Order: sequence, then C-alpha cells, then structure tokens
Amino acid sequence: MLPSLALIILVGLALAALCQTIRLPRIIGMLFTGILLGPYVLNLLDDSILGISADLRQIALLIILLKAGLSLNLTDLKKVGRPAVLMSCLPASCEILAFLLFAPALLGTPLNRKERLFCVIAYLPKATVQAAIGSVPLALGLPCGQLVLSVAVLAILITAPLGALGMDLTYRKLLSKA
Repeated sequence: MLPSLALIILVGLALAALCQTIRLPRIIGMLFTGILLGPYVLNLLDDSILGISADLRQIALLIILLKAGLSLNLTDLKKVGRPAVLMSCLPASCEILAFLLFAPALLGTPLNRKERLFCVIAYLPKATVQAAIGSVPLALGLPCGQLVLSVAVLAILITAPLGALGMDLTYRKLLSKA
C-alpha cells in the first residue's frame, strides 16, 4: 500500500506542476493522476488502495471543499448578486432535466425511473470539475478570472455536498443488484 501512496503523491505533484507550467489549475493534473494510475489505464495501484478508495474520495472531497470555501471571494459574489447563484445552479438544473427527459432516447439505455433518478443525484458533484475549469480564466490573467472562480466555487459548495450525501442516502433504495 505504501508504494502505491508514494506513487500517487509523486505522480500527482509532477502532473500538477506540469499543469501549472502550462497555466492550467494544478487540480487537473491531480485528477489526471487518478485516471492514469487507476485500474482502467495503467493499473499501477495496489488492490489495498483500491479497497479504501471510497474513504480516500471522501477525504479528497473534504479537502477540495475546504480549499474551495477558503478561496471564495464573497465581495465578488455580492457585486454580482442573484445572477451568481443562478449561474451556479441553473446550468446543472438544465443538464439534469435534459438527462431525465432525453437520456433514454438518445443513449438507448433501459434505465428505469429509479436508476435515472440516481444518475441525476450522482451528476451533481460534477461541479468540482467545473470549478477546476472555471479557474482557467484566473490562471490566464483574464479580468473576469476571479469572478468566474468565485461562481465556480459557489457551485462546488452547493452541489458537491448535495450530490455526495444524496448518493450515500439513496443508492440502496434506487439501485438493484444485477
């Protein structure tokens, strides 16, 4: 387990530094590390790490939310007001509605209503990725960067806990074993 943790940390820091060099947020490199080292690409991680991956994800979510909350600039959000909150929630709401209405027809998936509802709940935490992308204007030095980042952080603080809690509370009721 220890070599796997060391590999995750070293590769994560290296890819984060690479992303910072090309003016992307460091978290993108860290996210890519998990994808790259995980079982679906290089499969370099010990099975014991994969066994505690749920706990590691919870810890990572807490760290991201803490860091995001500390970087939230309330003065920018107050300047914008209600549109900032709408920009945080409205796109996700539209995407969720579109998924509920059009996913079965477009994807040809035989998901029942309960399974589609769980997919919608699981879709909420994607705001974390939006925030990572939202910090790109800030990294590029664009004048709107801080405002975009503040709205993205607000989206994290609203949707990520709701999605994580929602998945944890509903997966037993909404999903059945195949």
